[in-house]
Amino acid sequence: MRTCIFLMLLFCSSAFADSYTARVVGVSDGDSITVLLPKNKQQQIRLAEIDAPEKGQPFAERSKQALSGLVFGKTVKVVPVTTDRYGRIVAHIYVDTLDVNAALIEQGAAWVYTAYSDSPLLPQLQATARAGKQGLWGLAEYEQIPPWEWRRGRRTSRTADPGAARYSCDARQYCNEMTSCDEARWHLQECGLTTLDGDGDGVPCERLCLQ
Repeated sequence: MRTCIFLMLLFCSSAFADSYTARVVGVSDGDSITVLLPKNKQQQIRLAEIDAPEKGQPFAERSKQALSGLVFGKTVKVVPVTTDRYGRIVAHIYVDTLDVNAALIEQGAAWVYTAYSDSPLLPQLQATARAGKQGLWGLAEYEQIPPWEWRRGRRTSRTADPGAARYSCDARQYCNEMTSCDEARWHLQECGLTTLDGDGDGVPCERLCLQ
């Protein structure tokens, strides 16, 4: 609760003058929603200062589920910050007193988008989530790839993937051709072999990885 109040005070001086309420009718991923405006007009919103795993990344589906659980079907307060290059409103989202952007960081469902954040609190929440292995921080270290690096095509983390010396991208495409969960994860991450992750939840070959 203190987190929510602090962040509300941080932004209220300017942004709240342009805030409005709307009902959430869609959740695209872990940091993007669609709200319904008057006259049945829909508006896409990108949550400010955070960056959620991209589709195909580990934890992407669970990040989307985390955001959906917080906002879907609810009336939220939208506090605009700017507009992105895709025409989406970039905003802070609140459900009553809950700062949704901060809550996602606290749950380990998204990263602090360091290039577009000057919040003194979000990095603290992320550090706590990371220390407690919350959400995506419970993944193997080589899977903890910031989304902005993923988008640039960097499929390896700062810590070298331990599978790099053992595996290589080849003609294999299916789970029955994998011998272990580590091998399946490596092929999904490094080779973009999405056939290993049919439901798009970031976990390949459930028979191997969810035993």
